Amino acid sequence: MDQRPTPLRLTGYALAQVALAVPTVLAVVLVAVGGGTALLVVGIPVLLVGLPLLRWIADRHRAMASATLGHPVPAERLADEDLPILRRLGTWGRDPMTWRELAWGLVSASLGLALALVVVVLALGVVTLVLWYYATPQLMRLRSVADARLLSRGSHELLEERVQVLTETRAETVEDSAAALRRIERDLHDGAQARLVALQMNLGLARSLMDTDPTAARELLAEASTTTGAALGDIRDVVRGIHPPVLADRGLAGAVQALALDLAVPVSVSGDLAERPPAPVETAAYFAVLECLANVTKHSCAEHAWVELDRRDDLLVVVVGDDGRGGADPGGGTGLRGVARRLAALDGSVRVSSPAGGPTLVTLEVPCESSSPRTTPSSATG
Repeated sequence: MDQRPTPLRLTGYALAQVALAVPTVLAVVLVAVGGGTALLVVGIPVLLVGLPLLRWIADRHRAMASATLGHPVPAERLADEDLPILRRLGTWGRDPMTWRELAWGLVSASLGLALALVVVVLALGVVTLVLWYYATPQLMRLRSVADARLLSRGSHELLEERVQVLTETRAETVEDSAAALRRIERDLHDGAQARLVALQMNLGLARSLMDTDPTAARELLAEASTTTGAALGDIRDVVRGIHPPVLADRGLAGAVQALALDLAVPVSVSGDLAERPPAPVETAAYFAVLECLANVTKHSCAEHAWVELDRRDDLLVVVVGDDGRGGADPGGGTGLRGVARRLAALDGSVRVSSPAGGPTLVTLEVPCESSSPRTTPSSATG
């Protein structure tokens, strides 16, 4: 990408663009005719020909623009893999990139074609070779800038999408925090608080029986000691649910290894994080792994599971897999949706691959630099 193409190579791009001008016009006409007659059913086959052709041509121009400008020109289309025909057409119709490519087709077949033709004509003339050598990079760069602007989303659209994602994740984070507070309050009320009330009653009875019935008082004190230990255990469980001490002491890798030892399914942990991620990232990743391993134990019927930890620059990548029966559906339960919400608050993402018969792979990705969030939206579970 750093080495800009030569004028000769740019002329080759111009020739390709001239050759693609007629198919571009054909694709735009097919999309327009197919869209106008889609309700009459006869337009659906026309769309199934025109839209893929337009996308293919646009991708060729993206590649040429990327090589000319020295930076990627991503398509950023909505996912439509494995969708039925009618749902795929609906996705194409909702996709803003479809309308961008349609508008680009009109510009490409007019202004874009004119710029490419100028380059080709200059290259064919003997007396214009010097002009061709110096003008070709500028003309093709102008053409590529126009292609890149039309064939990729602008900063305003990216900002709007980013604001929408942040709004949704903030609402989900507030909801999860409120649910966590209610759970902590319930656990303290039903556990530690009840035991402490019993402890207070036993101590009061023991004090009143100390002079009259020392044996009964000693039994009450022994029971109070047991109640104290149980209350401390309940409090430790609540604290562990907020932030596990092993995570603070041993880091994410050590905490996951300790977690794996307590599971009925054998779990192997691989990977070593040379540098510890920020505390919020560690906590979110730990509880995400905890939820994934809990799903393995409950639903997968697996004989073995594994966790792979990796730090790729400023991205923490965790893969949780098992050799179970597969068929995990991220939308079928609250576990993986909760994991996705927890990671989305940190601009993270969750990907699920779970074909029937296994294996199941859950890939968790969390940026470690929360002060520099990505401008692209997080991936949905899939």
